[in-house]
Amino acid sequence: MVDGAAGGEAGAGRGGRWDEVAILAAHYQGRDSGKSLAEVAREHGVPDSTLRHWVGRVDASDGHPAWTRFFESPAGLQLLHMIVVAGILVITLFCGGGVRAVCLFLQLSGLWRFVAAGYGTQCAAIQQMEERIGKFGELQRERLAPKMPAKPITLTEDENFHDGKPCLVASEPSSDLLLIEEYADDRRAETWTAKVQEALKGLPVEVVQVTSDEARALVKHAKEDLGVHHSPDLFHPQQDISRATSLTLGRNVADAEKDLAASENGRDKVKQEAQAYGESQRAPGRPPNYPARIRQAEEQVAQAQADLDEARQRQETVRKEARGLSQSYHPFDLVTAEIRDAATVEKDLNGHFDVIEEAATEAGISDKCWGLLKKARRLVPKMVATITFVHTKIHETVNALEDASEPVKAALFGYLIPLLYLQEVARKAATADARDAVLQSCEGLKERSAQAIAVLDALGPDKRARFEHVARLCAQFFQRSSSNVEGRNGFLALLHHSLHHLCPRKLRALTVIHNYMIRRRSDGLTPAQRFFEQSHDDLFQYLLMTMPPPKRPAARRAVVPHPVH
Repeated sequence: MVDGAAGGEAGAGRGGRWDEVAILAAHYQGRDSGKSLAEVAREHGVPDSTLRHWVGRVDASDGHPAWTRFFESPAGLQLLHMIVVAGILVITLFCGGGVRAVCLFLQLSGLWRFVAAGYGTQCAAIQQMEERIGKFGELQRERLAPKMPAKPITLTEDENFHDGKPCLVASEPSSDLLLIEEYADDRRAETWTAKVQEALKGLPVEVVQVTSDEARALVKHAKEDLGVHHSPDLFHPQQDISRATSLTLGRNVADAEKDLAASENGRDKVKQEAQAYGESQRAPGRPPNYPARIRQAEEQVAQAQADLDEARQRQETVRKEARGLSQSYHPFDLVTAEIRDAATVEKDLNGHFDVIEEAATEAGISDKCWGLLKKARRLVPKMVATITFVHTKIHETVNALEDASEPVKAALFGYLIPLLYLQEVARKAATADARDAVLQSCEGLKERSAQAIAVLDALGPDKRARFEHVARLCAQFFQRSSSNVEGRNGFLALLHHSLHHLCPRKLRALTVIHNYMIRRRSDGLTPAQRFFEQSHDDLFQYLLMTMPPPKRPAARRAVVPHPVH
């Protein structure tokens, strides 16, 4: 249920049809005890004719009598209201359906006998719902922001285009809360900065990092306007590696397969000729040297097979080394949980690129592809700088804990922060095997850290909880991907493709639903609960409280037959 802050409009949805069904229920209950219709009408302050009209409308309904009596009762109208609100919410804002999809749902379900299923009526209801969802987001932010604990945050940013107009999207990746999702006139650095400042107004947060692609406006917005570290998105160098090498490597494999097939066909042809010659009556003269020809054909097949194996191995090597960038680009070792400093990360990243470039040289990629490969490698210094930034930020944050002793700080550095980081990596793992491998590393870290665990166990519950909260923030400093906003852009693109237009009102409603209703992670929390670190009101209950009841269908008009001439 909504609280006082959000419930200022809670009474707005009562009256009208709610009163009608309540009075009808009183009439049917009074009729069973001998009370007349006029007496019930006087008790509830309505004219006798009005109540008689309501009763006649129920009796004249062409629906199932039991259904009609039920939906004309308070409990029935409440269920009908819940079904209609849920249907509109899911069809239009979760599934990307339009007004006609809602109308079709009401018609096929038979609810058109009790709910106005016309296009205009449902269009107005959808718009009203979107407005109320936007209002809910405003009310919740006003209530939650003052009680939110102060913390540093990272922003992941990207833009997409609908009808040629940029839609700016910014998210806080640790909670997955969307802070910005709105249209703008352009995507310049100044526009991004103004939108971020507006979105963070009144929130006790400090932006310490921006993760995005290498768009010049985003980099300038982060480094110059906000004055924070800019972390490159790992996806883009991996994508450039794939674009630079995959076509040539795939063509090499295909050519080698064709050569092998041709060599095998040639060998088989020579063998067939030799067999046919042996079975035929020999002509005078020296016989063909079929053994030597077959041996030569076998050598050609073996060479073609070796070339194919080499091409496939080269292709797999590039794929492995590109994935290796992801394995090496971590501030903590995923096996030992030891700190990986900038020099170690730089060495490993360059090692992967050395192998990829060697394979690209052997494959013979074009100059244009070499440009993509060099573009990807130019991000290595920025990736190394991000590792330095993360470790520096972790040390600054932990050393700022004035009431933490040196053993406690050592436990945070050597045990708790690496453990929480590995757990976060395991949560994001793409496969079950990768997740299990990282979780196994977590167990190994726990077994090796008995002393650190004892130091933390000696703390009081409140103090330990506070230190664990700081350690979790430190583990979240490393953000190498903006995939959450990339995925959001894909979702919006699908909606725009389906609806052909996303107005600011609908876009705002979609943002609020993502923040206050979606629960995708195993913790069962919404992005708003993780970001504000407190519970919020239920959006669906708010809609049930504030949306008016569904309108009745219009009375059927008599069909006047046209005269036949």
